[in-house]
Amino acid sequence: MRIRAVLVLVLAALAGSFLEQGIVLAQVNPSAQYRILATNRTSTMERELNEAAEGGFRFVTVMGGETAVGGNEVVALMFGTGGPAQYSYKLLATNRTSTMERELQEAADAGFLYRGQTIFKTAFGGEEVVCILERDANASVQPTQYKLLATNRTSTLEKELLEAAAAGYEVVGMTVAKTAMGGKELVVITKRTSLP
Repeated sequence: MRIRAVLVLVLAALAGSFLEQGIVLAQVNPSAQYRILATNRTSTMERELNEAAEGGFRFVTVMGGETAVGGNEVVALMFGTGGPAQYSYKLLATNRTSTMERELQEAADAGFLYRGQTIFKTAFGGEEVVCILERDANASVQPTQYKLLATNRTSTLEKELLEAAAAGYEVVGMTVAKTAMGGKELVVITKRTSLP
């Protein structure tokens, strides 16, 4: 139990960078509530994210890795908004970059937006890129396009990023993953939001 309390404090400190996204944290709200979700199954994580959201919690950040008790787990930090449920979540996990880009776009077309990504080592899938997507029930859906860049060369990545930026894409996240086709790759997710 002590390990979990320490983990909550560490994650709460890291969550400070999310103030710009409109999440009120404990420094401003002394009655702030946090919920830690940890599982070694990505399918379980999506269900738990949505159960927490129904209780008025919102996603803050995610990390995949080795925990003291659970082994390889995806750990997500949720923050209690104090309001009614308004968010829903979708989790995407794959070791194929082409699959991730297609699934990201399908989710975006359904109103989900990228919120975070990590690497998760599964028993069957090897290392997978895991993305958390969020839909706000009170927000209008803006047409959003996702482009995934994956390469094992940093010089190639820089060139591709410059090309994507020139086309109006912005970087939303990056991980280093062992993918099915490319070995160890830098995986960068970019998005472009079209004006309504």
